[in-house]
Amino acid sequence: MQPIAVITGTIVHGNGLGRTVGMPTANLSPARGSEIPQDGVYASLVHLKDGEFIGVTNIGKRPTVDHDERATIETNIHGFDKDIYGETMTLSIMIFLRPTRKMNNLEEVRDQVREDMARAVSLLTPCCGKTI
Repeated sequence: MQPIAVITGTIVHGNGLGRTVGMPTANLSPARGSEIPQDGVYASLVHLKDGEFIGVTNIGKRPTVDHDERATIETNIHGFDKDIYGETMTLSIMIFLRPTRKMNNLEEVRDQVREDMARAVSLLTPCCGKTI
């Protein structure tokens, strides 16, 4: 399976809201000239110095948590919770899962991300040889 896009950049601090509900994300500041796919939620492969992991990546605005017009690239990494600020991350954006949508609260976002992650794991484990 070929990726939709490959984005490399540096992991930067976000607002830390995901961590408050047990859903930490790695926020990517992409390298200049990176080709960013359309806004949405994607199953992704996450390449870090610690290895390769399955992730769920949101590209675009975050309508549930802020009214900021700037787009972000943030990934919840399956089974991973380490301090990786400042490290280089490469995302292989593999499968479009759904459009971004406004939810009622962070808990609803967390529950949706759990569903998205289960789907990402089921889709990417067989084709990419990843195990959980």
